[in-house]
Amino acid sequence: MDLMNLTIGLPFMPIRGLIRLAELIQEQVELETRSPAAVRRHLDAVEEARASGEISDEEAEQQVEQILGQMIDQPDPPG
Repeated sequence: MDLMNLTIGLPFMPIRGLIRLAELIQEQVELETRSPAAVRRHLDAVEEARASGEISDEEAEQQVEQILGQMIDQPDPPG
């Protein structure tokens, strides 16, 4: 990188870093919401709440549908 590119690009480096950080966070969230282990944990939590009476059967069914819908509706993560 020559001096001219460095001089022009230097003020934009924090913005580029912030954009990259946001991209990494988004990728991590997508991975965690789609991972089988995370989905299983969410489904187990719904089942425990239903079994303990915290939520009704209908609410549990709605939450399960929402969890599975989120997993299905998301595009494949970048490979």
